[in-house]
Amino acid sequence: MSLHATGRRHVRRTAAAGVPLAVIAALVAAGPAAGTTSGQAHVVRTATLGDIPLGAFSNTLLPGTVDNDRGVDLGGIGSDIYPAGRKGEFWTVTDRGPNGQIKVDGTKRRTFPVPGFDPAIVKIRVSGDSVRVLDAIPITTASGKAVTGLSNQASRDEAPYSYNARTPLSYNPNGLDTEGIVRAADGSFWLVDEYGPSLVHVSARGKVLTRYVPEGLSLTGADYPVVEALPSVLLHRKVNRGFEGLAQLPGGDLVLAVQSPLSLPDTDSGEASRTTRLLRFSTKKKAVTAEYAYRFDPVNVVDPSEDDTSELKISSVVAVGGDRLLVEERTDKAARLQLVRLDRDANILGGPWDDDTTSPSLEQLDDPAASGVPVLAKRLVVDLGTVAGVPGKIEGVARVDHDTLALINDNDFGMTDGAAAFDAEGRLVDSGVETTVTYVRLPRGL
Repeated sequence: MSLHATGRRHVRRTAAAGVPLAVIAALVAAGPAAGTTSGQAHVVRTATLGDIPLGAFSNTLLPGTVDNDRGVDLGGIGSDIYPAGRKGEFWTVTDRGPNGQIKVDGTKRRTFPVPGFDPAIVKIRVSGDSVRVLDAIPITTASGKAVTGLSNQASRDEAPYSYNARTPLSYNPNGLDTEGIVRAADGSFWLVDEYGPSLVHVSARGKVLTRYVPEGLSLTGADYPVVEALPSVLLHRKVNRGFEGLAQLPGGDLVLAVQSPLSLPDTDSGEASRTTRLLRFSTKKKAVTAEYAYRFDPVNVVDPSEDDTSELKISSVVAVGGDRLLVEERTDKAARLQLVRLDRDANILGGPWDDDTTSPSLEQLDDPAASGVPVLAKRLVVDLGTVAGVPGKIEGVARVDHDTLALINDNDFGMTDGAAAFDAEGRLVDSGVETTVTYVRLPRGL
């Protein structure tokens, strides 16, 4: 396979695994922030992913999946980051692929410019100021086909359209909007998804083994096992705000974070709420064993430039020993990392707050703790919005060592919203935002 785009390099694959293993030269990024002291959190390394044509990347994994990448490069791998064992190496995961919104006749339509794109698990190495792709694993159905990133259900998800929002695309019950990732001891992966929302168990080679969804979702037609094992209250997740954070506790249990407050009992209540939920899932029992109420700080505390509470999100949760987690509260421009402990006494699973007829709902309470809800206590570890050199839209956080974190941003594949995202020939007008891995050193560690 030869590529003729200037500054681009081809992706090599091995015959045995059918996945790329080439080292991709990356772009030079900014170095450590100047003017920092040992008493402040500061950036100690920034590394950047170079240009890899999305069509070449995708078709190397699953030949024939992408016929026109519209000039889009590989991106979006910043949905999460998880240590791969060797120094500087990490597992990352893409989201559903390039997508945007365009208004047509006053209504926003969700576009999928590269509808054949298949979400992938991507192994990277941070080397100097470069991010290099070591390996990639396509996420596939039981029969080995691409799951795609397309919307699942007409009743719950946005209708998918072509790049210019003019041509409707088909829904796909296999489609996944993958976000968090962890790797199990047996080499398999666990992912979370925004559509269901769902927890997805994937083999070491990328095949979906089981997708765990809320009770009552009634997702039919998928080419892999679908099990309704999550609380039905999750059916009220906000559109495109399902699960985004995923952590693996030392004993193997998983913690899943609902990105935003549920729309319970209605959209307006969810938009105004600062209370979301974390769930604990036993990989042995294949069941949710605990649920916790998590309270965001006010939006103007997380991001002084923002006044819209609905912009608050949890994008990453990281296990840091025992039942302790780092939780990332963010907007697209700022983020803060909070330390919480999963207290047994804070478990609300199966109680009135899981009943969608309870009034007022958990999301409607102005002060849940004052109403008797055991909200998780938290302590601020670092305000990333005050750390020079940290990019916007950080979606993945990994622990490098006692006092260093690796952050990865979601560059949205260089996409922007609106009709101007593509030129007259239907080629991407790139935003210029790169995928970067940023190391931040904490003055007091974790």
